[in-house]
Amino acid sequence: MHKVDIFDTTLRDGEQSPGCSLNAAEKLEIAYQLARTGVDVIEAGFAASSPGDFAAVKTIAEQVRGPVITALARGVRSDIEAVAEAVKPAERPRIHIVVSASDIHLERKMRKSKDEVLQMGVDSVRFARQFCDDVEYSTEDASRADLDYLSRTLEAVINAGATVINLPDTVGYAVPGEWFETFMAVMNRVPNIDKAKISVHCHNDLGMGVANSLEAIRAGVQQVEGCFNGIGERAGNASLEEIIMALHMRSDYYNAYTDINLKELYRTCQLISNRMGMPIPRNKAIVGGNAFAHSSGIHQDGVIKDRSNYEIISPELIGLETSDIVLSARSGRAALSYRLKALGYELTQDELNEVYQRFLARIIHKNSS
Repeated sequence: MHKVDIFDTTLRDGEQSPGCSLNAAEKLEIAYQLARTGVDVIEAGFAASSPGDFAAVKTIAEQVRGPVITALARGVRSDIEAVAEAVKPAERPRIHIVVSASDIHLERKMRKSKDEVLQMGVDSVRFARQFCDDVEYSTEDASRADLDYLSRTLEAVINAGATVINLPDTVGYAVPGEWFETFMAVMNRVPNIDKAKISVHCHNDLGMGVANSLEAIRAGVQQVEGCFNGIGERAGNASLEEIIMALHMRSDYYNAYTDINLKELYRTCQLISNRMGMPIPRNKAIVGGNAFAHSSGIHQDGVIKDRSNYEIISPELIGLETSDIVLSARSGRAALSYRLKALGYELTQDELNEVYQRFLARIIHKNSS
């Protein structure tokens, strides 16, 4: 069993979701809740992007204790200096540098050669280490990068002093089996890989952000990055609550665990949803309104007899009070009796049969009107 650090980027990548914005007070409120939830790293923003973001990162660094506090920097000195200054008051500061790694990005975005970009990464890490002992280096668009170049880059930045190296699936291009093989190959090819913590950051453009993150964990990564509720650029980031609960429920398969306070999960997701103005879909795994709701008569009867028949997760585990038996046209007598008893009505079988027929008639009338 190996510990997996939870790196939350809600306040940076999450806030980049179209239509989302947070003021300084809301960012601080969420950061406090993330700390209560037990996340290991809070990425508090992009310090060089604006004076407001710099101030928010610095306030969080000054006031929130427990997690590592970091912020994003491009591979340029002014960005790195801004992050260094903003996170300096933190109990555990980190500078997070991101530089492109794929041929597409190098040719069409950076417009530099591989050697030039590799040297930029090395120089950035060395510069950052003057301010902070904990430096994370992200190889942007790693899922579309040449594996030889990716491995060479990781070796070089670790030698330069990177303490965490992150492989992001920036555009959600990876597929689980292939992504697992990428991490296994990197671990075998990079001779000094044991000198740094390995991290993964997946996007959800093909709907595989969580699956890809879990495959990286299965390969042995020690940190996973994402956002609660799966918010973020375009189709979003991997949903942290889904990854956390998958590791909790299937630690036997993934051979990994987190130190997250599970009872805070629902509260955290609700707070982020409310402050971001992004409703949680009812069918969202773990924290959606239907996640612990049952309307099929067969399922309702099974849950009433023993919740483990149709619930693999206890709602209390994530901070909810109980499951929800939803009365509908598909409900049977068992569900109706269960709800009536909750209201204080104990009926005989004949009485229940009569009420059930009246209930069905009412439902049919409502649905036809």
